Amino acid sequence: MKFLNTLILISLVALMTVLGCKKDPDPVTGGNGGGNPEPPVTTGGVPIITPTGDEAFMNLDSDYVFDDNKLATYELILPDEALEFLDDDPAAEQYVEGSLVFEGDTISPVGIRYKGSIGAFVNCVSGNNWSNPSGFKTCTKLSMKIKINWNEAPYKFFGLKKLQFHSMNLDDSQMRDRLGYWFFREMGVPAPRCVHARLVINGKYNGLFSLVEQIDGRFTDYNYDDGDGNLYKEIWPLNSDGNAWSEQDYLSKLKTNEDDNPSAELIRNFAQEIENATTSNIKNVIANYMDIDEIMSYCVVDRVIRHDDGPFHWYCNGGNCEPHNFYWYEEPNEQKLHLIAWDMDNAFENITGGNPVTRIVDDWGETRNNCQPFVSGWFLFQQRSAACDPLTAGWSLYEDEYNQIKNEFKQGPLNVANANSMLDKWKAQVQEATIEANDLHDDAISLGQWESSFNQLVNQLEIARDN
Repeated sequence: MKFLNTLILISLVALMTVLGCKKDPDPVTGGNGGGNPEPPVTTGGVPIITPTGDEAFMNLDSDYVFDDNKLATYELILPDEALEFLDDDPAAEQYVEGSLVFEGDTISPVGIRYKGSIGAFVNCVSGNNWSNPSGFKTCTKLSMKIKINWNEAPYKFFGLKKLQFHSMNLDDSQMRDRLGYWFFREMGVPAPRCVHARLVINGKYNGLFSLVEQIDGRFTDYNYDDGDGNLYKEIWPLNSDGNAWSEQDYLSKLKTNEDDNPSAELIRNFAQEIENATTSNIKNVIANYMDIDEIMSYCVVDRVIRHDDGPFHWYCNGGNCEPHNFYWYEEPNEQKLHLIAWDMDNAFENITGGNPVTRIVDDWGETRNNCQPFVSGWFLFQQRSAACDPLTAGWSLYEDEYNQIKNEFKQGPLNVANANSMLDKWKAQVQEATIEANDLHDDAISLGQWESSFNQLVNQLEIARDN
């Protein structure tokens, strides 16, 4: 019995020694501090990885992401159930948790979802009503949004909170996004930065995307001396009756400062002064609130590249007309308003009349049908002349400035030496990635289709130079 008691005592001491040597969870990895510890996971099984602070994405700024001289690869890793959830209803645009891997670093968890308006889902979901996308995913590629600050994560990815990958499914040239935004920026108009990127999902190459900068507080900080002002998405200063909206209408479209007791006083005052302006003083009102060189440059680029699905296409439905694909930014210190371009995937094609849905039939400053809605295009959509809007009509009065800047655009960024050399550079960057996608996916664009559409874009630029 004495021997048995001694043996039990020795066993208890040994057990306590082992337990005492077990390490506390590592605060960085969440593992046990030995060997290759496994990180903790979310309830959905996604690793929780806390950056050490030494990672490149923690120390470099967004210029690294939008480096024009490279084609980067991004990898998304999602649980199978999460990917199936996204694929079952892409148009729901609901986030799931996953991981982002970039140049050896893993950012996890992040939010991942498909994104897009009507055009992004055309022929890519199973529902039979293209104007109301629904159903399961039918295309290999769909535009995606990655939320880095998922669950209020306290860090950013090269200074960015979100990444946007546009599928370019409606753009066989794969160049409209990048070229359109480049033209705006080259003419001194703040616009999203854009590069091409390879996207890998769960180990399989998904295809070539355009990585387009999110228009948010990071964008305004990067582009304006005072980046803390209000940013609005898709609300024109005046409604289709030519009247200012209520303050709440403006605030409902606010994309920054939502939690800071915001005021829409600046944009509403601007709208009210435009509403009450006469032909003789409207230019003075505009000059008080806007940088004339900047807004004229915007108008020139928009019209020359035929960004017809932008702020100068007033779509009408039931008597109400409004444009889309734009943002407004209020610069507080200067008390100035800035128009920001968005969604370039239909730009350029109407230089040769290629899209009956988006096509604007009026010349700059022209009106028709006594400013009432009229039917245009094969699908009998209604639109209204942009210059029936008092603000757009006011801009069209700057004829000398517009024509001067148009000449500068044609002689500068649009000329053959500048525009075509950039296109050739980008084409060389993405050719192998385009071939690779076609080798893997039946619905990927072929090399012949891509080259034909690329050459068509080059021809459209030539026509634009002559107009």
